[in-house]
Amino acid sequence: MNNRLRELREKRAWSQAELAARLDVSRQTINALETGKYDPSLPLAFRIAHLFDCRIEDVFHPDEP
Repeated sequence: MNNRLRELREKRAWSQAELAARLDVSRQTINALETGKYDPSLPLAFRIAHLFDCRIEDVFHPDEP
């Protein structure tokens, strides 16, 4: 799954650690999300979308076949 998490985070000048604290996850989770090594749970995806005031599909995109 592709995502815009890094782009959204950097627009706000947040470090991975700052974003992790806001979402109550580890910095390693943010890194794994940003590099595509981890897909978020649905509750986490909702929290991320809410934090950035957008829809889940504005942040996460399925891999193209």
